[in-house]
Amino acid sequence: MIQPYLDWLTGGHIQEVIEGGALCGHAVLQTDPPAPIVVSRYRFPSIAAYETYVAQTAPRLRADGLARFGPQTGIAMERTLGAVHEPN
Repeated sequence: MIQPYLDWLTGGHIQEVIEGGALCGHAVLQTDPPAPIVVSRYRFPSIAAYETYVAQTAPRLRADGLARFGPQTGIAMERTLGAVHEPN
């Protein structure tokens, strides 16, 4: 089920998040753990832009993701939020 999920992310979902306010996004297939893990990362220009995305765009995209890859598929989704620190 990992490949269909990656195909969905790279086939339009990441672009929709960018259109919703992210500066960029990408998917990473981590092969180091015993089971494959897909991490999608997005960079927003500000917390305000992220909050606008969460309020206006994310509900539709989340609903689509859950309809396609809900718990019954074995795909587990979670969100984390962090700050990027650039080198000096």
